[in-house]
Amino acid sequence: MQTEEAIALIATENTRLVATLDPRSLADAASALTAADAVFVLGAGRSGLALRMTAMRLMHLGLTVHIVGDVTTPAIRAGDVLLVASGSGTSAGIVGSARTAAEVGASVVALTTAATSPLAALATVVIEVAAADKLDRAATKSDQYAGSLFEQSVVTIGDALFHTLWVRSGRSADDLWPRHANLD
Repeated sequence: MQTEEAIALIATENTRLVATLDPRSLADAASALTAADAVFVLGAGRSGLALRMTAMRLMHLGLTVHIVGDVTTPAIRAGDVLLVASGSGTSAGIVGSARTAAEVGASVVALTTAATSPLAALATVVIEVAAADKLDRAATKSDQYAGSLFEQSVVTIGDALFHTLWVRSGRSADDLWPRHANLD
């Protein structure tokens, strides 16, 4: 396979996946993010890295955003939202954090391939992603390795949520720019 063919495969799979997303769950996720006092972001591995990108963009909008596990992250409270990603919906640490969030009255927005998972059961909003999770190596949902399509969708959905909220805000790119790091 040539690199151009790989890019075409990835683009095709992502286009197909986007067409399966439930617009209502995306709208509900956007509403939960804007209504939150603070947004807490959690994912493991590559999914966690993808969500960190979303966290940064939400911060550019002026939202209060925390990465779960950072030493300066406060406790989650009622009125906050936990934005999580887990393909399987069974990752112990993520499910445990979602349980804690729900117990204190915070909302949980979950991106997962498994709508009947323990994570989905705890979530206020479930964005079901029609992708293989990292343990599915049968290539029935994706020809890509492991959870690649899911992780790509986390980036795409995160950017789509950001873009939606940015456009709704009426602010220009120049308005957001001062929130970028200027430590260099």
